[in-house]
Amino acid sequence: MINLSEKIKQRPWLGWGLFGATMLVVFLLGLLASSVVERRAEATVFKVAKGAIAKHESRNPLWGEVYPLEYQTWEKTANMDFESEFNGNKPHDVLESRPKMVVLWAGYAFSKDYAAPRGHMHAIEDVVGTLRTGSPKTPEDGPQPGTCWTCKSPDVPRLMDSVGIEKFYKTKWGAWGSEVVNPIGCADCHDPNTMNLTITRPALVEAFQRAGKDITKATHSEMRSLVCAQCHVEYYFKGDGKYLTFPWDKGTSVEAIETYYDSVKFTDWTHSLSKAPMLKAQHPDFEIFQMGIHAQRGVSCADCHMPYKSEGGVKFTDHHVMSPLAKINSTCQNCHRETEETLRNNVYERQRKANEIRNRLEDELAKVHVEAKFAWDKGATEAQMEPVLKLLRQAQWRWDFAVASHGASFHAPVEIQRILSHGIDKALQARLAVTKVLAKNGFTGDVPMPDLSNKAKAQSYIGLDMAKERAAKKVFMEQTVPQWLKQAREKNRLVSTN
Repeated sequence: MINLSEKIKQRPWLGWGLFGATMLVVFLLGLLASSVVERRAEATVFKVAKGAIAKHESRNPLWGEVYPLEYQTWEKTANMDFESEFNGNKPHDVLESRPKMVVLWAGYAFSKDYAAPRGHMHAIEDVVGTLRTGSPKTPEDGPQPGTCWTCKSPDVPRLMDSVGIEKFYKTKWGAWGSEVVNPIGCADCHDPNTMNLTITRPALVEAFQRAGKDITKATHSEMRSLVCAQCHVEYYFKGDGKYLTFPWDKGTSVEAIETYYDSVKFTDWTHSLSKAPMLKAQHPDFEIFQMGIHAQRGVSCADCHMPYKSEGGVKFTDHHVMSPLAKINSTCQNCHRETEETLRNNVYERQRKANEIRNRLEDELAKVHVEAKFAWDKGATEAQMEPVLKLLRQAQWRWDFAVASHGASFHAPVEIQRILSHGIDKALQARLAVTKVLAKNGFTGDVPMPDLSNKAKAQSYIGLDMAKERAAKKVFMEQTVPQWLKQAREKNRLVSTN
């Protein structure tokens, strides 16, 4: 028998072939080994800490010393450099671009100031700077309760643990100005010892308990949405203690939550023009997301808004929370194979169609509030106006539920168009009803409409003294807020001047 070396001597090409095959195998084994090492690093990154973090540590920079990669991406939530067709993270005065919303919220603080949301890093400065929180001069002053801080800072769980949940809620907002100073950050969603996702706000836990569910049994994938659901939901301030409560006892659809509010006779405010008992939706993001195809396929909030990324062979979660449209290659294209342009246009198409209905509904709502005021001025009675006001409340609740949610027209486009369409139906029924009331009181013409072509005219029409509001806020920002920050530093609540 001829051995291999003799065969190679007889056929030199056979030797070169074996050499090439051997090198190819070695190369492939090298790639495999590299991949295994990288994946192991990725799998363990969440547990790799560079130090220890104290319980209720709310100062985000101290978490950054232990988890630098996650912290560096979180810092980017301060960026204001992204703009899509309908929104982004740049400052945007919504009332200026859609002034009829001022009339929809007449008698409520949102008619003074309503801006598009920015990144988590801006949470404290935005809630302090908005006209909606007023200009308190003392800890006992101001229009809002401490509840308004609940989702703005990791200082909140620390404060709740210190003073108690009920006291935190019912104390005036201005009283916690030197305590709640760090913007939404690490301790809001993570256990400092294990870095595991955790629920830090009681309202979500309490809502689960009332539904007979144990939130501690949630899977890691479910937690990647539930930590967001601590805040990105519909809620209200219950009773005189302003206890933050999720109205989920009868379900989470727009109709189920409305039924709950009706059953407890809850009203956010009485409209100053129409006198309708109104509801104000907060931001029912989680509820609407659950009705969409992505949630139904098991996708979590973090999958699209906080995708995984790798640096130096280490995989970690990108904490630069923002619209997936800004990072389509690392969000949508993880599952979809279409081009970025196609995927972006798919989103815009859904948003455009929903906004067509939204704009129509806003017009009808503004008209019926004005017409209802006209009816009162003509001598309409409470009995005559009752069906008008009920329809108005229902119509505007549907508009607000759809509009107040971030990304609703993409998260659940079919459901949002259903809700807005029902809103138009209710609004048109309300206009018909008020026409009958006017006829009973001897008026059959067209109700004169005010000039609502810009924010200033709309705010003047509903009787707001915006010069006075802005002057008071200016004094508050120049005198009270610096004192809050000075006291916070003295109490070691801040690492730096953030």
